[in-house]
Amino acid sequence: MKDYIENRVMEIANYIIKEGATVRQTASIFGVSKSTVHKDVTERLPKINPLISNQVKDILDLNKAERHIRGGRATKMKYKSTGI
Repeated sequence: MKDYIENRVMEIANYIIKEGATVRQTASIFGVSKSTVHKDVTERLPKINPLISNQVKDILDLNKAERHIRGGRATKMKYKSTGI
């Protein structure tokens, strides 16, 4: 079981680095919850590979900083498409 979790953690980390993906996007791709992705990259990954952990943290920090922009853009598109 431990090998499965470590493999999943590394696959998730590599996906986030390669795609610049958010936690939500990653969770949907891997079929796990956002909580699982978050726990994998914040608690498990630093113990497995600290260097990759820092890279993932930088990407997630950037995604968090840009979150309000993406939300605003989504709202704008929603109202633009409905004609309200």
